[in-house]
Amino acid sequence: MVGSDEQVLYVGKAKNLKRRVSSYFRVKLSSPRIAMMVERIVRVDITPTRSEAEALILENNLIKSLAPRFNILFRDDKSYPYVELSGDEFPRLAFHRGAFVKGARYFGPFPSAYAVRESIQLLQKTFRLRTCENSVFQNRSRPCLLAQIRRCSAPCVAEINHDGYAADVHLASRFLDGQASEVIDDMGKRMQAAADRLAFEEAAACRDRIRVLQTVLHRQFADSRKDEDVDIIASVAMVGLVCVNIAMVRGGRHLGDRPQFPSGAAVADELDGLTAFIEQHYAVHPLPARILVALDPAAAREALSEISEHPPRAVRPRHAAEKAWMEMAEKNARLAIETRLRDASRAGERLQALREALDLSEIPSRIECFDISHTMGEATVASCVVCVDGAMKHGEYRRYNIDGIVPGDDFAAMRQTLERRYGRVADGEGVCPDLILIDGGHGQVSAALSILSELGLDAFNIVGVAKGEGRKPGLETLVFPDGRESMALGGQSPALHLVVEIRDEAHRFAITGHRARRGKARLGSKLEDIPGVGPARRRALLSTFGGLDGVRAAAIEDLCRVDGVSRKLAEQIYSALH
Repeated sequence: MVGSDEQVLYVGKAKNLKRRVSSYFRVKLSSPRIAMMVERIVRVDITPTRSEAEALILENNLIKSLAPRFNILFRDDKSYPYVELSGDEFPRLAFHRGAFVKGARYFGPFPSAYAVRESIQLLQKTFRLRTCENSVFQNRSRPCLLAQIRRCSAPCVAEINHDGYAADVHLASRFLDGQASEVIDDMGKRMQAAADRLAFEEAAACRDRIRVLQTVLHRQFADSRKDEDVDIIASVAMVGLVCVNIAMVRGGRHLGDRPQFPSGAAVADELDGLTAFIEQHYAVHPLPARILVALDPAAAREALSEISEHPPRAVRPRHAAEKAWMEMAEKNARLAIETRLRDASRAGERLQALREALDLSEIPSRIECFDISHTMGEATVASCVVCVDGAMKHGEYRRYNIDGIVPGDDFAAMRQTLERRYGRVADGEGVCPDLILIDGGHGQVSAALSILSELGLDAFNIVGVAKGEGRKPGLETLVFPDGRESMALGGQSPALHLVVEIRDEAHRFAITGHRARRGKARLGSKLEDIPGVGPARRRALLSTFGGLDGVRAAAIEDLCRVDGVSRKLAEQIYSALH
């Protein structure tokens, strides 16, 4: 879920995508936090995977790398478990969850804590590495119980020398890195030897260990076996459209992908799209160690050579994991094209329906919508959102902080907003809209027409969107400034769907800005009202925590670290802000 300014709000996985996504858009939501998140959603990005396990690992990678704000409520929002080999002289084999420690090696992620612990037990039996804490290891005077049952080689009491233990660690590392043939072959030989001795229980135990190790250490293609940086670039052409999809693997982990469509000049085929993308993308982004392409690698290398003197290798996928990555990237590119075609068809139908409903001479290509948001006149903010050819253009959105009016006067706020937006247009600058939507009834529309007439722009098409009875969706009416009767299109009208979508986006954008401005003003006044917090301490607090939100999020101990803030004052600040 992506909000304004490309801020990722939430990352989740779904076996049934329609059911999962629609659950966020019901009348009654599970919590106020979810309602707040849904209110901020601008779009939803989707990355299909081949299995639930791949989705699980990819979701975890995205949450770690993007840190979405609203994933705090996700029930699986905890780091995945790893097998850790510490960086000590005699490395410790351990279960690990959380941030990585410098010097240690980590293997995973694993799908569950049970799988990690079972793997550690099996690795103990095979490699006999220590699992005790350093405080225990450094104070042993005799072998522990694990050494007695042959689950540890007892380096604590020098029953194995450093070189012998390092050899076991090296073998365990190779096994965890996926180079398991030596260990598996050894277990197979042990199983066969036990069977030859008619020790069938021992043979069965070896057989079970081989099966469990193979199962536990099985990795999905959403996670690489190598600590590598790879970009997978797929270029796909369908029904006259070319989509270039780039998937990124960093540190051996698949971080998701992003489809992109060329704009401007038409693209002849997939190869043209691929080379143009490589030249433009890597001109401003760092180069990975390798680039996988399904088309002509020579053309890709030639494009890379124009960017860097030492370009990375551009090759076709070779191994199963690489082929799976490319397969996913190509599939996602095809899905992106299908989605774009569907959206274009739907947008065309809705724009045509709107033209007919409003009796316009042409289809309104550019639509701008305005809304006003405030709380009893406090922190008034106006929004202007832009829709071009049926798609919202987030980069052209604008907010206007309204000052110098009587608090709560929406007409004056709308006047100031339209003057600031279309004053430049009246001077011959800026882009003219084909249709202006105003969130409001006759009063707001009449005020808007008056303002535009003063600017000499009364030829613009203006329509108000008045809320229906009980503010129920589908009952909205369109209000016209020329004396025509209000029009109710009905809840099934594609034209109304488009108008309401644009109006709701303007409302969301306005209320988000209003709440931010209101919160900043209230928090700022609270800081000023706290005894002992003068201008110098206020500046120190704001600079230390990066703004007002950071001060509010800080704990008492964090506040104490600011120069000039004592424990008592920190408690006063924390109490005032909470």
